[in-house]
Amino acid sequence: METVTTRTVEYPADGLTMVGHLALPAGADRRPAVLLGPEGPGLNDFQRSRADALAELGYVALAFDLHGGRWFTDPDEMLARCLPLLDDPDRLRDLGRAALDVLLAEPRTDPGRIAGIGYGTGGAVVLELGRAGVDLRAIGTINGLVTGRPGEAANIRCPVWAGVGSEDPIMAAAQRDAFAAEMQDAGVDWRLTIYGGARHAFHHPPVDPEQRLVPGVGYHERHAERAWRDVVALLAENLG
Repeated sequence: METVTTRTVEYPADGLTMVGHLALPAGADRRPAVLLGPEGPGLNDFQRSRADALAELGYVALAFDLHGGRWFTDPDEMLARCLPLLDDPDRLRDLGRAALDVLLAEPRTDPGRIAGIGYGTGGAVVLELGRAGVDLRAIGTINGLVTGRPGEAANIRCPVWAGVGSEDPIMAAAQRDAFAAEMQDAGVDWRLTIYGGARHAFHHPPVDPEQRLVPGVGYHERHAERAWRDVVALLAENLG
């Protein structure tokens, strides 16, 4: 396992000063890189640790920010911030491009081998980068099966993998079907994994006793481990 170095990176996006977490693998050579987008409440230590884990696997990894350094424990505040973002693909793309610029500015990043992985709102961000035609090698989204504007999925130039819990009321069957139809109609190389019995945000362990959760959210330890292995496999297949 490689030694990882990390640093905080600040950058402007959406009228805010974002506070991302950059993790670098050992060595000095250029490496494939991963954008890692957090779920709606924002970037926290769990997602920072995921970036560190990716760096241990040899990737440059940037866990990007959505809310200017905030992590929401109040679901009403979180929804007030996220729902307008999810209704505005251009804002999502701007968030993603700002983070991508930070990743590309890192000398260790191989600009020809970048993937985007996102959870919930972060997944919507990386999907919109794909719909904008950004040159990514792979896109993975968990709990973030958000459909885009008509016809724009045809701009996606890489494989897309999506994971969702079967009991997720936020990404319910109708939303899953709409996402699958969008990907299929656009000719995307896509896969959808449904984790039986899992709810929304099943990948994320409880981290704060003060956090209130929206209905339908719940951690599923076994499926969280499986989903992480699926993410790692996606990256290994497409980043080389």
